[in-house]
Amino acid sequence: MQGQYLVIGSYLVICIIVVIVVLHFMRKSFTNKYRSKVHELEIAKNMVASTPVSLELSKVEPIIKNDKMEEKYNDWQDRFVEIRENKLSKIDDMLIDLDVYIDKKDYKNCIYRLAKTELEIYKVRESADSLLEEIKEITLSEEKYRAIVIKLKTKYRELNKDFQDHRQMYDEMQEAVELQLENIERRFLDFEKVMESNQYSEVVHIVKALDTMIEHMGIVIKEVPDLLLMAKQVIPNRMKEVSELNDDMVKQGYPLDYLNVPYNLEESQKNIDHILDKIRVLNLEDCMFELKTMLDYYDSLFVDFEKERLSRKVYVEMERDFSKKLEKTNKVVCEVYNQLDDIKNMYDLNDQDVETIHEVNKVLVVINDDYKKMVAKVEAKSSPYSLLQQEVEELTIRLKKMEDDLDQALKSLGNMYDDEIRAREQLEEIESFLKQSKEKMRGYKLPIITNNYFVQLSEANEAIEEVIKELKRKPIVIRTLNTRVDTARDLVLKLYNTTNEMIKTAQLAEMAIVFGNRYRLVYDEVDTGLEDAEKLFFKGEYKKALDVSIKAVSLVDENIYRKLLAVYDK
Repeated sequence: MQGQYLVIGSYLVICIIVVIVVLHFMRKSFTNKYRSKVHELEIAKNMVASTPVSLELSKVEPIIKNDKMEEKYNDWQDRFVEIRENKLSKIDDMLIDLDVYIDKKDYKNCIYRLAKTELEIYKVRESADSLLEEIKEITLSEEKYRAIVIKLKTKYRELNKDFQDHRQMYDEMQEAVELQLENIERRFLDFEKVMESNQYSEVVHIVKALDTMIEHMGIVIKEVPDLLLMAKQVIPNRMKEVSELNDDMVKQGYPLDYLNVPYNLEESQKNIDHILDKIRVLNLEDCMFELKTMLDYYDSLFVDFEKERLSRKVYVEMERDFSKKLEKTNKVVCEVYNQLDDIKNMYDLNDQDVETIHEVNKVLVVINDDYKKMVAKVEAKSSPYSLLQQEVEELTIRLKKMEDDLDQALKSLGNMYDDEIRAREQLEEIESFLKQSKEKMRGYKLPIITNNYFVQLSEANEAIEEVIKELKRKPIVIRTLNTRVDTARDLVLKLYNTTNEMIKTAQLAEMAIVFGNRYRLVYDEVDTGLEDAEKLFFKGEYKKALDVSIKAVSLVDENIYRKLLAVYDK
């Protein structure tokens, strides 16, 4: 028992020692971690302190030539002193406090102080960077703005050269453009004066003004010749062409009031005068857009004129064709109405067929009325040909649809007559097939004719009699007649096929027996099979006779059936 207690006690002591060692290393790890963060903050603080504000301030001193610049310089000095002597010193104290908290193992307060110190360093860095940027704005102003102005001068010289090379294209605008170019040159002189007196706050405004003026002049130099050409030549010439063409087409009888050309010409001239006034003061906003819009409008008028010419030509042709078709259709409908009673007595018309003809007539009346209205519009010149073309196209479509309905009705009537004629022709064909079937059966003398042949023959004869009866009825019921003809044709064709099949099978069976006779003395099985086939043949079982005979001969010649078919087909 004492040994067990000793072992347990030893284990407890070891566990306590392990826990103490682990806690020691954990505390040491935390300490190293926070000291590392403090070191990083010290580096960040030193980077802020090394900001070259002092160097930039020394560059400002030689260029102080006015009170405003001196005031700015003093303000920057004060802000730099505040950063260096107050804010950075405060951060040094905060870093010392952090070392104390770490030494005391007061990690809770240490975390809070670390965050606060980091925030203060960030604020000081922002203040220092902002101060440095403001100072550099002055120290680098001359180099910066001179580089910008050099580019602007190059651009200005190119614009001026472009203008001088094409002065004649600017017409009355030459003086205005020259004045604006002189204003730009004066701005360049103002820039030099301000730079000499180190008034950098004014430099910004001058450079921006130069940039704006040169950009505007770039637009002026580029667009003014085109604007003058369009406003003084292209569009006026186009307006003159439109006016002359409009007058000429009106004299030729084209109704063009819907285009409102005279009013639009007057308004366009007013708009051109307004645009020229804007150009004279170099206000080019929307000028090009408005001129192009006018040009597009007049181009579209030429398209409208051409459309009217084409529409008139198409209308005249379509109206001529339409009037002929309408006259023809009126005659056809009138003739149908006059013969409708006779047709009713000849054929069994239903109410739908008669109603269709009445509906067609109603539609035709409306089309005639609309056609007269359209002709009246042409005579009164109250509608453009583009719309008249649409109307005549619509009337043509309506007439075509009505003609289709009429054709359908006439086709129904015509089909009745055609069906009667066709039935009589088919009756002759059916009787011919029946006659051929009888002649074939008589021509090939079979030992026995099966009962199904006589049943089919009787059915075919009865069906033909029914067709003859239907043709003798008045009025003829076409639907019933067609049904009788179809039935008779099917039954006769069935008899015809039965006859051919029976005769073919019998012939093949007979040929197989004759072909196999040469082997009967040599092969007993062939002899036995052929005897059975002969018995079946004389009983009228020709299909079985053929199967048995082929099976018997196949014992000697496997290709017997193919040979028989080849001989039969010849």
